Amino acid sequence: MTAKRSAGLLLYRHTDGGLEVLLGHMGGPFFAKKDAGAWGVPKGEYEPEEETAWDAARREFQEELGLPAPDGEAVELGEVRQTNGKVVTAWAIEADLDPATIDPGTFRMEWPPKSGNVQEFPELDRVEWFGLDRARAVIVKAQAAFLDRLAEHSG
Repeated sequence: MTAKRSAGLLLYRHTDGGLEVLLGHMGGPFFAKKDAGAWGVPKGEYEPEEETAWDAARREFQEELGLPAPDGEAVELGEVRQTNGKVVTAWAIEADLDPATIDPGTFRMEWPPKSGNVQEFPELDRVEWFGLDRARAVIVKAQAAFLDRLAEHSG
């Protein structure tokens, strides 16, 4: 079985305090009370035979945040393999975005489990700018490599 694949865009900006990245907090009941490991690059799954990773990254940004993906020079951040086996490909784009402007997409799931009740949850329930040190503390562990690669590029 081939691994599931996801693609996403990591926005970054330069501030007086240094480099900052825009991360999303995973929505839904499993992550509601979690901070560390519950934040990540806005991304989503795609089928490589149906679209390119780049096209998927831009589409998923729009779906996750409800805003068009910004234009700009895309910095390839490569791939990482998460502990669940999913392979994530990401690019970084320098852009500023006000987290208050997002209109996150939603997903439906049965909650509580085996209740027969289907509820709708936001894909991302919060989006925030983080300095790299704080971002490393909260991002999905495997995705920290994207922060390191971006720091090397921006160095």
